[in-house]
Amino acid sequence: MNELSRRLIDGWQGGFPLCERPFAVVAEQLKASEDAVLQTVRELLADGTLTRFGPLYQIERLGGAFSLAAVQAPEAEFERIAAIVNGFPEVAHNYRRNHAFNMWFVLATETPAGMNDTVERIAAATGLPVFNFPKEREYFIEARFSVGAGRIQGSGSPAQHPSPPAPLPQGETGVVVQALRPLILATQAGLPLTPQPYHALATQLGSDAETVMAGLQALLDAGAIRRIGVVPNHYRIGYAANGMTVWDVADAKVDELGERVGALEFVTH
Repeated sequence: MNELSRRLIDGWQGGFPLCERPFAVVAEQLKASEDAVLQTVRELLADGTLTRFGPLYQIERLGGAFSLAAVQAPEAEFERIAAIVNGFPEVAHNYRRNHAFNMWFVLATETPAGMNDTVERIAAATGLPVFNFPKEREYFIEARFSVGAGRIQGSGSPAQHPSPPAPLPQGETGVVVQALRPLILATQAGLPLTPQPYHALATQLGSDAETVMAGLQALLDAGAIRRIGVVPNHYRIGYAANGMTVWDVADAKVDELGERVGALEFVTH
């Protein structure tokens, strides 16, 4: 990986500019040309070093829901069951784990009510009980990886990682989502890789660049977008291990321990 790639990944996992020529702004800060930055992003996406480039949406702020679910798949049937689970559009990630519950997957639905329906449909399709573990509170989810450094950036004390804002009031959420739904759908796969990406989106939406940028800023302000930037594949940039750890702790201690664990530099979620 060349120096421009490293600096791009380390410096632009968030804060991508909302302006006429955002890649030119990035290029100036990286002491490179606009064309070189664009080409570097294209190459990093093509070879899998980046998993996406664009806004990272917070589904709960858009009125949707996230949950972590697990099944205990017979070993002989594991691949068949994994294929069934992966066939559901609500499944965002699916992993084999070294545990009695050997398949864990993340579910994302457009509404909270859709979560139970999705769990029931997966159970019916696989013939297995699905254990659903919905998120009740978020302590930290803002992992930023440093190229070749073997560490996660941005960790510190609990005070530096407050819980995200409470969900928008139901009526306000509906207004924001409905008004900006075309923009949200147009950017779910990322931003166009052109010198003027917001102009390209505006053309696609039959709008103008100022309206597109204002819409993205409104979603950032509402917490519906966590950040806009590059998302690295942490394995491709030097992270060799990944694990999920779970504790059963006294209910009265959950918040205290959640904040403390969330402040550890190696904790990503």
